Amino acid sequence: MNMHPPHDFAGFFPMIRVGSDFALPTYYVVVSLSLCACVYWLVRRAEKRALRRNTALDLALTCMIGGFVGARLFHVFFEEPGYYFEDLSRVLEIWRGGFVWYGGAIGGALTSIALARWQKLPIAKWLDVFAPILALGYALGRVACLFTGCCYGAVCVLPSGFSFRYPTQAFAVVWELAALALVLRIEKKRSEGKSPSVLRSAGSLFACWLVIHAVGRLIMEFFRADPRGPAPLGLSLASWISVSLFVGAGSWIWLVNKRRA
Repeated sequence: MNMHPPHDFAGFFPMIRVGSDFALPTYYVVVSLSLCACVYWLVRRAEKRALRRNTALDLALTCMIGGFVGARLFHVFFEEPGYYFEDLSRVLEIWRGGFVWYGGAIGGALTSIALARWQKLPIAKWLDVFAPILALGYALGRVACLFTGCCYGAVCVLPSGFSFRYPTQAFAVVWELAALALVLRIEKKRSEGKSPSVLRSAGSLFACWLVIHAVGRLIMEFFRADPRGPAPLGLSLASWISVSLFVGAGSWIWLVNKRRA
């Protein structure tokens, strides 16, 4: 665990004590409860849209498995390859942490989309179902980071000598909750027929979330200071992925709008 300066509120609750000689990592407890909440909400949203409950559960399970593997491999190969290649058994020491959100997102997306294509599901419609759930899951995941102290920001020293770390985890939580509220607002307007035409097509809700999320992640990356592997051209890999998501999702929305014009 990295050391923090005195005036820092990140990493203030890393373990949950259960008795005198046993403790659970707060990160895994929060993430586990968050996944349960997200799966429950996914099933409710699917049923409300006349989509099969079992399909929602299949997609959730596939996404979680792919996300877990992707998040771990992304950390191993891009953030700390030297550490793991010294002893490959360390890859299995998942209780020590070492997961990357974008790796999990990519892994979960690939596996769930593969399942959707195999079952001939309406992928764009399902992406819209997932959009607010992903926003909530990301926000709750950053709460876990805040408790644990990972994904911390750089040290800021004021002229008075007071120093603190930029609360990057707290910023991510607030930003993503705002994104969640905005996505739900857009969805409500769309159901009422009051949204712009460009936001009425299947998949547009997911594209909107991607744009909002990418902007927030870029801001967060600017203030982060934890080791995250190589930084091509001065930007972290997460920043490059965020730029790609912003351009890709923004271009999709623009093309849809152009076709409707």
